Amino acid sequence: MKHLKPVVLAVFALAVSALLVLSGCSSSAPTPAATSAPAATSAPAAGAAAAAPAAAGKAIAIKIGLSAPLSGEVKTFGESTKNAFDMAVDEATKAGKVNITAVVVDDKGDPTEGVNGATKLINQDKVQAIMGSVTSKVTIPVSEVAQANKVVMITSTSTNPKVTVDGKRKDFIFRACFIDPFQGTVMAKFAATTLKAKTAAVVYDISNDYTKGLSEFFRDAFEKGGGKVVQFDSYGAQDVDFSAILTKTASLNPDVLFIPDYYNKVNLLANQAREKGVKAPLLGGDGWDSPELDTKAVEGGYFSNHYSPEDTRPEVQDWVNKYKAKYNVVPDALATLGYDATNLLINAVVTAGSADSTKIRDAMAATKGFKAVTGSITFDQNGDPVKSAVVIQIKDGKQKFAEAVNP
Repeated sequence: MKHLKPVVLAVFALAVSALLVLSGCSSSAPTPAATSAPAATSAPAAGAAAAAPAAAGKAIAIKIGLSAPLSGEVKTFGESTKNAFDMAVDEATKAGKVNITAVVVDDKGDPTEGVNGATKLINQDKVQAIMGSVTSKVTIPVSEVAQANKVVMITSTSTNPKVTVDGKRKDFIFRACFIDPFQGTVMAKFAATTLKAKTAAVVYDISNDYTKGLSEFFRDAFEKGGGKVVQFDSYGAQDVDFSAILTKTASLNPDVLFIPDYYNKVNLLANQAREKGVKAPLLGGDGWDSPELDTKAVEGGYFSNHYSPEDTRPEVQDWVNKYKAKYNVVPDALATLGYDATNLLINAVVTAGSADSTKIRDAMAATKGFKAVTGSITFDQNGDPVKSAVVIQIKDGKQKFAEAVNP
C-alpha cells in the first residue's frame, strides 16, 4: 500500500472506451526481452471515447484476475478496491471495445494466500492480466509469480519499490501509486518544514516490507534535512502491547512520532501512545486511509495520501459523486487508485488491440499522460508512475486537505 506514502477522471473516459469487466511463492524467471513498444498514447479527455486499434465493432475478449484482501485485518482496503474495480467493469460493459471476464480471489492480506491465489488465476483460470494486490507484503511475492509466467500485472496501492524492481526490473509489473521513497521524503519534509520538527521517533513492523521500507525512507530524509531521529524501534506483526516502546517514546519527548503502518495497527499504537503520555503529533503513510481509522486517537495527526476528495477539479468531484451515489460513502484512496489501475489496464488492452499479455505490457509501458483521477500518469522505466502526493490532516474527526507535494 501505501502513499499513500502526499486527482482527474479521464479514467472515466477510458472506462467508457471498454466493454465487460466481470470480477491470487515462487521464484522469478529470467526477465524476457522486451519487444518493441507501440507509440506512446495518452488517455482522452473525460467523457470522450478512447481510440482502439481493434477492428471496428469487434470487442477484445480477455480474462482479468483481481487479487485483493476481502477478508482479514485490512479487509476495508480490499472492499474499496473491489468496489472501484466493479465500477470500472460496469462502465466498460457499456463501451463496447473489450469483453472482459473477471475472476476474483481473496488473498486475505496474507502473502501465502496471495501466491496461492495468483497461481490459481494463472494456471487454472488462465487469466491474461492481473489487477492487485493491495498491500506490498502480498504484492511483492504475487509479482514474482506473474513475472515468472509473463502475465502483465498492475497493483493499485502497493508502494514498496520491490514490487516492480527487486535486483532487476520486473517488466510485466506496474503500479498506479507513488512509491515509498517519495512518500517517506514527503512526510519527512512536511515534519521539518511545515511542523518545524527537530526530533522524530519512528516505530514500525519489522516483518512488513511496507512499514519497514517507509520508516527507513522517512528516517533517512529527516536526518538528511538536519533533523534527529531519537528513536527507531520495531515490533512484530502479532504484537498488540507496545508499552515498552511507547514508554521510551514518551521519555524522549520527540517533536513528531512517525507510525507508518496500516490503520488497524495504527489504532492500537495511537491509543497506547496517548495513554503513555506521548504528546507529539502522529504522522503516517497511506496505510492510514480507512473508514475504520480511529480518528479520535490520531486527532491532529497527518498522513501522506494519493488524492483528496476535497480537490475541486471537476474530474475529482465527478468521481466522488458517482462513487457516493453507488456506495453511499466518499471514496478513499484505495478505491480511487483501484479505479485508476483498472482503467490503466483496460486502456493498455484497447491500445494493444489484443489480449496477448506481452502486447499489453508493451502498451502499458508506453503510457504517457494518462488522465487518471489521482493525476496524470506517465510510467517511468521501472513501471512506476511519476505523480504528486497530498498530505491529509485528521481534524475534528475528519480528513482535511493540508498540502500537495510534487515529485
